[in-house]
Amino acid sequence: MAVWLVPALLVACAGFRRRWMSDDAYIYVRTVRQVLAGNGPVFNAGERVESSTGTLWQWLLAGAGAAGVDPVPAAVFGGLLLTAAGFALAGIGALRTYGGRAAVPLGSLVLLGLPPVWDFATSGLETGLATCWIAGAWLALTTRPCALSTSVVIGLGPLVRPDLGLVTVVFLGAQWLLVRPSWRGALAGAGAAGALPAAYEVFRAGYYGHLVPLPAVTKEASQSLWGRGLGYLADFAHPYLLWVPALFVAAAVAVLVPCGGLRGPRPRPGPRPGVVRLVPVLAPVVAGLLCWLYVVKVGGDFMHGRMLLPGLLLMLLPVFAVPVTRVGTLAAVGVGVWAVVCAGWLRVPYGGQIGPAGIADERGVYVRHNADPHPVRHTFAGAPHHLEYVRKVEAARRSGAPVLLFGKEASVSANTSGVTASYVVLGLNGAVVPLDGAALDPIGLAYPVAAHSERVGQGRVGHDKRLPAAWLAADRGVRGELPAGAEPVQVAAARRALRCGGLAELNAAARSRLTTGRFLRNLAGAWERTSFRFPNDPVRAERELCG
Repeated sequence: MAVWLVPALLVACAGFRRRWMSDDAYIYVRTVRQVLAGNGPVFNAGERVESSTGTLWQWLLAGAGAAGVDPVPAAVFGGLLLTAAGFALAGIGALRTYGGRAAVPLGSLVLLGLPPVWDFATSGLETGLATCWIAGAWLALTTRPCALSTSVVIGLGPLVRPDLGLVTVVFLGAQWLLVRPSWRGALAGAGAAGALPAAYEVFRAGYYGHLVPLPAVTKEASQSLWGRGLGYLADFAHPYLLWVPALFVAAAVAVLVPCGGLRGPRPRPGPRPGVVRLVPVLAPVVAGLLCWLYVVKVGGDFMHGRMLLPGLLLMLLPVFAVPVTRVGTLAAVGVGVWAVVCAGWLRVPYGGQIGPAGIADERGVYVRHNADPHPVRHTFAGAPHHLEYVRKVEAARRSGAPVLLFGKEASVSANTSGVTASYVVLGLNGAVVPLDGAALDPIGLAYPVAAHSERVGQGRVGHDKRLPAAWLAADRGVRGELPAGAEPVQVAAARRALRCGGLAELNAAARSRLTTGRFLRNLAGAWERTSFRFPNDPVRAERELCG
């Protein structure tokens, strides 16, 4: 029992001691508030935009809100409980995989020693749900591979996070190898796995007009930035000396596999049973490597370590706990010593800051910005520039008169339809702008015009789109007032480009009244709309789009 219970309790304690709420989690919160207000799953009322990357997490939070639970603590403590549950399920899966033999923790010690694991046990993001789903799907695969319910669970991957569809594909392949069903059984399993994701994809394409959540468009999830991605991997592996536990784990695996110590449950009778018994062990490793490969390919992320945690958990699942042998015990002791050193002393060199490569100690940044060791409710007491922006929004809301305020980091407009405000910190923006207003961002996480613009050079990962203010003035601003640095010719060109070609269709898909015809047009044009991009420069965009 201790092998699965103690790691779960330890990660829960570590996560609680470092509890916090990330700004991106407040993006989820605004969407949940819009759902509860009757405006639908949107970020801004009247504009159908999917700003939530984790679909299932969004709806779980909406369910909690409908039950009367504040979505902010629901996100923080729900994530913590799901992380602990994931650790428990991983430990149970390891024990059952090895036939219930006495075991010692190994892979769980690697995770427990890493500060990013503690940080993202809460954060309000979908990481806790991903941890629980990964471990639960693997446990179902190893214990009930024949059940259709296992196919259903495995199929949820794309709804947890779109990139976890890689895990779904690998696990479904492993399930087929374990069961070797008839063609009817295979179709039934595929149907059970794909029914909910496919149904939601039809809804997404018809309702939003896109094939993926808008942040995937913004971050260009299909492009390749290998150099930047390798830098992100090094930023995670180097500060914690991850090669040390990797050597101990590799040594344990090298000895235990030939001796039969790391083998899955006995399969159904059939050819090559020895190979098939390794499927539950190899499947998460293959899935984890693919997850890491994808993260490196797209250039990593701006949050230190975050996007690599699911892949690391997957690769460690088969050795989350290992049978008690001399080699297994020595490896556990070695990893345990490293975990103590890592937990106590090893840290990134840019603690509380954004590093030179644009990767941030995200929790540390928000601790500093809020002058709070547990920044769940963001006050930004330590960030005067954010407080100044909040005051601008409040003044615009109270005035009720058309006013346009632009700056390097912010723009605010108050008009008869509510407050329209643009800010690079979207979670903060969504928290302070009323639900009947429009909280926009020049990066494009919740603003389709910005999301579909071309990348700019020298931007941070996930922040390398920056829509010039002339576009916002043309699309949302008060006529007659121009932002600083925007020439009248730019605003005029942007205003005309917004009525032409792909931009006109993009806005119609999000803002037109949702009739049956509009739903079908959104559905039919989702592929072309998702891949559409236009130049940042308004004059060039007008020339290309309008002729």
